[in-house]
Amino acid sequence: MKDADYMKMALDLAAKAMGRTSPNPMVGAVVVRDGEVVGKGFHARAGTPHAEVLALQNAGERARGSTLYVTLEPCCHFGRTGPCTEAVIQAGVGRVVAAMADPNPLVAGRGLARLKSAGLEVHCGVMEEEARKLNEVFIKYITSGMPFVVMKAAVSLDGKIATREGDSQWITGPEAREFGHRLRDRYDAVLVGVNTVLADNPLLTTRLPEGGRDPVRLVLDSLARTPPGSAVINRSSQAPTIIVTTDRAPRDRVRLLEQAGAVVLAVPAGDSGGRVDIRALMRTLAEREITSVLIEGGGEVHASALASGVVDKVAWFVAPKLIGGREAPGPLGGLGIDRLSEAVSLDRVSVARMGNDIFVEGYISKQRG
Repeated sequence: MKDADYMKMALDLAAKAMGRTSPNPMVGAVVVRDGEVVGKGFHARAGTPHAEVLALQNAGERARGSTLYVTLEPCCHFGRTGPCTEAVIQAGVGRVVAAMADPNPLVAGRGLARLKSAGLEVHCGVMEEEARKLNEVFIKYITSGMPFVVMKAAVSLDGKIATREGDSQWITGPEAREFGHRLRDRYDAVLVGVNTVLADNPLLTTRLPEGGRDPVRLVLDSLARTPPGSAVINRSSQAPTIIVTTDRAPRDRVRLLEQAGAVVLAVPAGDSGGRVDIRALMRTLAEREITSVLIEGGGEVHASALASGVVDKVAWFVAPKLIGGREAPGPLGGLGIDRLSEAVSLDRVSVARMGNDIFVEGYISKQRG
């Protein structure tokens, strides 16, 4: 087997902890000696042993003289756990192959340099593109101090998210809806506007055949209009519900929401209309170690998020249905644009079939048009 084959194995291990390691990256490690895999490990969640340590423990004495394949440069600093570089050196590993350097400023090449200074053979960059995609959330968070933001919508073929009467259940089929819940399971938080809460009364929980992890539930609600009895304020879920208001929210409404079990978070208003400043909210969420946010609308929230420049990726489900109607809402509100040259474009676009629906994924282009 080649280096890429063992690295693929390590990447698959890392992905087992999808949605569970925040604010840490997903990391997998494989120990190989004389062409035999003698140790495996992956980082399960923050505060638990890192992948390299687990793989070396799994290998035991067989780690001496081995090659360690790891999806991210081993850390060289004390955080929630000790530095992995020292564990690698002490285990007697002879060669380290990393998929990518750690973008964390506390590491950023220092881990690889430490291994080299100890006499180990070091290579970096094997399957780097795949490793960077796997940890795109961590990379954005650790380098910018902002969460990775995904904008999700389910639309009909003619671009509607509901009928003129507001009926929106269900536009897409069961396969697409299940994948939508997998996105909730993957990201730290899910965000909607108060109008979505008032119209649909959603739970915003993760409902998968095997269960899943509920995200933090965020409601943009500048005036605290969310009813205290809303399904989103669900005491049976371990995930908190955060109602995001401004200083214009009446104190009595805020008190009722807090008594119902919600966390009320006041952030500055972002425009003359008094709506929540989404960019300021994202900075606050990052300070709380919320590293990723899935925005599920509605149309005004989507438009505001795009205009604020916080969106990184789009996840778009398109159903083969025609709804029609001038009054039927679309996935993007706001004033819109005047010229096509002002349109938001996507890069690295991929398309997949989910039952009868089409799933389009792409990254917001840094250039317009």
